[in-house]
Amino acid sequence: MKTLAVRLEDEQHARLTILSKLAEVAVTDTIRTAIEERLTKMSNDPEISAKAESLAAEIDREAAEQRAAIAGLFGDGTKPRTSSRSKSAGA
Repeated sequence: MKTLAVRLEDEQHARLTILSKLAEVAVTDTIRTAIEERLTKMSNDPEISAKAESLAAEIDREAAEQRAAIAGLFGDGTKPRTSSRSKSAGA
């Protein structure tokens, strides 16, 4: 679990405190519920879903480029290649 500090305007804090008290809910639970509701709404937004698909494609493209770079440097990705240049440089 992570701790998060949030700055609120005095009026917002007062409303949050009073409404939570009236609802007999802890302020922390009110905040958690509000965040969860907002995250659910955002995850169902078609525009955000489209951005997620685009980001996933970009991540896949970058990962493929990095895998290719590693393969180019190390062959199977587990051992550094030794070249004749590096062998002769140490001699």
